[in-house]
Amino acid sequence: MTGADPADAARALEEGRLLFAQPCHFLISAARADQLPEAELPEIAFAGRSNVGKSSLVNALTGRRTLARTSNTPGRTQLLNFFDLGGRLVLVDLPGYGYARASKTAIRQWTGLTRHYLKGRAGLQRVCLLIDARHGLKAADLEVMAMLDGAAVSYQAVLTKADKTKMGALAETVKTIEARLARHPAAHPEILVTSALAGTGIAELRAAIAALAAPAPAR
Repeated sequence: MTGADPADAARALEEGRLLFAQPCHFLISAARADQLPEAELPEIAFAGRSNVGKSSLVNALTGRRTLARTSNTPGRTQLLNFFDLGGRLVLVDLPGYGYARASKTAIRQWTGLTRHYLKGRAGLQRVCLLIDARHGLKAADLEVMAMLDGAAVSYQAVLTKADKTKMGALAETVKTIEARLARHPAAHPEILVTSALAGTGIAELRAAIAALAAPAPAR
């Protein structure tokens, strides 16, 4: 919401608050393409390297500590997990890519399913590409970005764990990523900086997601 009119920004934040105040419940976990549910609502997917903090961020957004499973062990999310948010949106927690403590066969299986989902999902409105604020973009992130560009799937960079880095280093990381994103046609120009632990940027991310949700039913 950089540069937005203050009144518009306030309305967007309120829309985000109201959406994420709605009930959010687990729908299904998919291990194979034939287990993916029908795309009946707009979907927002969360992708990122293993241990980037995807599940923690989903829990912070929804205000539910155990909605998505969290772990200090990379690779614990090995399925595509779907959550219905107020009947207006589906949140999709994707398996992490990169390092994971799992067999090569298992990694190959969930990586293939994730790519199948990202490249061909009709209801997918945006991918939140999570990037550890301490480390910035890595080769695995750039590979996923190129894939999303090729599939014309909109994605937005969301920095996680912002509380674990100093302000100067964080600002430099944001600047570097902005310059890189400018070369990618499917990338949303605004970078969101978040911390699931401190609550930084959670309201702004809720607002960005709410703008893509199905309209609230008329009363």
